Amino acid sequence: MSPRACAPVLVAVSALLLAGCGGGGTADSSDRPTLRISAIPDQDPAELTAREESLAEYLSSTLDVEVEYVPVTDYAASVSLFRAGDLDLVFYGGLTGVQARLQTPGATLLAQRDIDAEFRSVFIANADAGIDPVEDVAGLTAFEGTRFTFGSESSTSGRLMPEYFLGEAGLDTASDFAGRPGYSGSHDATIDLVEAGSYEGGVLNVQVWEARNAAGTVDRDKVVEVFTTPIYSDYHWLGGPGIDDRLGEGFTDELGAALLDLDGSTPQEEDVLEKYGAGELVPTDAESYDRIEEIGRQLGLVS
Repeated sequence: MSPRACAPVLVAVSALLLAGCGGGGTADSSDRPTLRISAIPDQDPAELTAREESLAEYLSSTLDVEVEYVPVTDYAASVSLFRAGDLDLVFYGGLTGVQARLQTPGATLLAQRDIDAEFRSVFIANADAGIDPVEDVAGLTAFEGTRFTFGSESSTSGRLMPEYFLGEAGLDTASDFAGRPGYSGSHDATIDLVEAGSYEGGVLNVQVWEARNAAGTVDRDKVVEVFTTPIYSDYHWLGGPGIDDRLGEGFTDELGAALLDLDGSTPQEEDVLEKYGAGELVPTDAESYDRIEEIGRQLGLVS
């Protein structure tokens, strides 16, 4: 898939070209290459676009550079486009971030949200399935024999860590459900499919679950919250190895600083953080995702 197929959204910063009577001028931001940002498509496309456009506008005004939001069709596309150098900054989940970093030498971990070092998944069930809330991982055996759906196949919170916790409970996801598990493609879709009864059980990102409940878009007469998992590291921003070559020496550091400076001190920053469900952005490092990589290798999702 080419970036053109993604129908990019361009956010441009207007700049003033200053010229002297007898000499040259100062180049405006349109003379610089465009910073291309993206994110894994893990939720409702309209909300995802609004969130990424908000970040694009902030980065444009802060760094004086044009910023292009490039939507992608699936998780794998975000990794392959990043590896090919067609994306500069991507908001990844834990697993896709590990995959992208291993496949792209020189990629840089720039930041994570304050909620990402202690992230969780939530298991849900259709009310007619007769599954009650459980208190620990061992209780996940309640899903044995059910029609069950994960989110995307490459989702950390919608597949990787849930499959790990199901294994800790003694369930083999290849044989202990009623048929093969489904893959809804996004956290929002998982809620909708379980609510409709298409699947008796499912699992998703706890942030999306809480946001949907707060918005009143989950019928709690039809969906039961069964279990919230132990914590793990998840989402983060990854910068490509070619950023400085394209946008100038030191631009990667400037980009990282711009992300970490997001603290909600202006209305624009407050809007970005609200859309990301964060209070602030904080530093992170590769070691924070060692557990994700280890589990990914165990499940055959990292090679």
